[in-house]
Amino acid sequence: MQHSNYKCPKCGNRTYQVGQMRATGGTLSKIFDVQTQKFTSVTCERCTYTEFYKTKTSALSNIFDLMTS
Repeated sequence: MQHSNYKCPKCGNRTYQVGQMRATGGTLSKIFDVQTQKFTSVTCERCTYTEFYKTKTSALSNIFDLMTS
């Protein structure tokens, strides 16, 4: 993917890939294996430098995660 504003801070490349990652937030979510934290990743296609940005999760997605665990 290419965006006119993106520039890798390590190598200066302008192409990147976007992904998602979910993680547990606290003790109870670890016990019940519920991923309440959601992050968007931006990875440089040349040097693979990756930055993570925290995004909001909805209550519905948290409930669905609990039901499928």
